[in-house]
Amino acid sequence: MTAKQQTQPSDDDPPGATSDVSSQGATVAGLTGLSRVSGLMRDVVLAQVIGASGTADAFFLCFALPNFFRRLFAEGAFAQAFVPVLSDYVGKKDEGALQRFVAAMAGNLGLALLVVSAAGVAGAAGLVAVFMQGFANDPAQFALAVDLTRIVFPYLGLISLTAFAGAVLNASNRYAVPAFTPVLLNVSLVCAALWSVAADSAAVYALAWGVLAAGVAQLALQAPSLARLGLLVAPRPDWRHPGARRVGQLLVPAVLAASAGQVNALVGMMLASHLEAGSRSWLYYADRLMELPIGVVAIAIGTVLLPNLSRLHHAERPGDFSATLDWGMRLGLLLGVPAAAALAVLAEPLVATIYLHGEMGVRDAEMTSAALRVFAIGLVPLVLVKVAAPGYFAREDTRTPFRFAVATVVVNVALSLATFQWLGHIGLALANSVAAFVNAGLLVGGLLLRGNYRPTRKMAQTIIATVAGSAIMSAALWYFVPSPSWWFDANLLHRIGVLSVAVVAGIGIYAATTWAAGTRPADLLHRT
Repeated sequence: MTAKQQTQPSDDDPPGATSDVSSQGATVAGLTGLSRVSGLMRDVVLAQVIGASGTADAFFLCFALPNFFRRLFAEGAFAQAFVPVLSDYVGKKDEGALQRFVAAMAGNLGLALLVVSAAGVAGAAGLVAVFMQGFANDPAQFALAVDLTRIVFPYLGLISLTAFAGAVLNASNRYAVPAFTPVLLNVSLVCAALWSVAADSAAVYALAWGVLAAGVAQLALQAPSLARLGLLVAPRPDWRHPGARRVGQLLVPAVLAASAGQVNALVGMMLASHLEAGSRSWLYYADRLMELPIGVVAIAIGTVLLPNLSRLHHAERPGDFSATLDWGMRLGLLLGVPAAAALAVLAEPLVATIYLHGEMGVRDAEMTSAALRVFAIGLVPLVLVKVAAPGYFAREDTRTPFRFAVATVVVNVALSLATFQWLGHIGLALANSVAAFVNAGLLVGGLLLRGNYRPTRKMAQTIIATVAGSAIMSAALWYFVPSPSWWFDANLLHRIGVLSVAVVAGIGIYAATTWAAGTRPADLLHRT
């Protein structure tokens, strides 16, 4: 298949056909859901093998470093600056120009990542000293963190190139492979953990090498799909390429604009290293449970919105642009609000069932549950951020989200510093949730004020149905689900059985209530 052929909306649609945004979103949501479920299985294994110890803290903090920079420069700012320009090239249907642009961007990004990755490995001690300041008083933990950082930091380069390849595929309406790719990381870490047990080896070192192996596998998985599109081209660094210069102009303000959440997470990581042993692990396990609904809802919606909104903007279709944003907002609320309510009500049941075994004890489960309940407060605004942000980036406006991101980071840092010594890890989770509200309010408000987004009449109905359904579901779960002490004492099979019934019942109650309020499956569909 040539690059020219890949510009069609889908594999089967004829030229000029509309794009089924809801179908694309379902594909991403399904595969991202698979990734998140496999991630939970991974975390079950990690909780069994390394628990919430100081050694686990060191691994999670070191693993967070390349992930932070990856999300900042690859999936975050770079993708938000790159995809709108790429969509413009795809729309022009010029095979040669598209290939030259992809080659230039692959070369520029690859060269930058090589330098950053090498610097990270060479300066691992400095990174640990800056971002994990609490380890300075423990020479053994500091040395362990340095070793782990040197192993995992090259993952930054591998996964960033994977994200670049995924962006190319997404802009070509190929969503399945990029959405499935994270599963390989989870499989690799599970295999590494199990191998360490079988070989009686240091688990954290095996996990670190597992991260690096996953990076290689994830990048290799993208190659066949790119080849079929005619876009597996040799990287050619070219800083003067018009498209590359255009991306560069958008990139600088996009660094914070697309990654306020990552900056906030970094602040939390630094402060958590000053708290009691296990704090970072409690936040990690709670955040992983948050990632399931965020991945299935927010990331899936945001992934399909950016290329489609970019296409609509370049085609000068403001009405469809607004309608597509409205579909994203409604779907985000319809799925995000009940997810947040369920996480808050079922915090102890979820944590006890998934994590309470092996090296994790009851107190670890209690602390993780408390963090999850506070994180849940910010779930809906986090979903709305993922929906609203593409409304700016698709129009190649990175400066406005940059200003909003600065305000968000200021709020998070101020609250984190004010509460982390008083409330411990709960204060860091609270600051993150409040910052998410600030970011979402500014982004959605800006789209409304500029007229880029005009809510449809379905929005009011969606809000009423969502709030009513979530309230009734929460009340029923709170009344019928056993107390936290039961979950900490019951055996695993009993936990699984009762939690399964509670989840199914909660979904049924929510679905019935929203149906009674007028919501129908057709409301989830959108084509433009």
